[in-house]
Amino acid sequence: MEPADGTAAAYPSPSDPPGFVGVPGFEVTAVEPAIGSPGGGPDRTVCVVLTSEATPERADALARSLLEQRLVACVSVMPVRSHYRWQGALETADEVKLLLKTTPDQLSELYQALHALHGYQTPEWIVLGGISRGDYGLWLGEQLG
Repeated sequence: MEPADGTAAAYPSPSDPPGFVGVPGFEVTAVEPAIGSPGGGPDRTVCVVLTSEATPERADALARSLLEQRLVACVSVMPVRSHYRWQGALETADEVKLLLKTTPDQLSELYQALHALHGYQTPEWIVLGGISRGDYGLWLGEQLG
């Protein structure tokens, strides 16, 4: 759907710059280290990308590929029941939710890889930005390409 002013809707595409997450004017940026962070490490800006797959097997294959490419540091996988509208009809489906943990620097490449590998015609791509404090943030950064 196009906005009323006739401009094209802003959704990420493989050609979008790193950090672009589909909302005009929104970019995940780095933060200054906090003094006295637990574990002694600095704060790190992190992203959690939400997506879903149809089966546990597809979810595991997607997770493994993204980990092998070092685009994510960790993937949490859990079963969900989704309710949504698709092509004008209300749908309900058992799916598998993936929480992909990464950094803003990896978003562009992660977006491209996810869309190339995903089993859905329109993969879910929701980016949540946040801060990881201490050793976990250090570990996360060491895992990425």
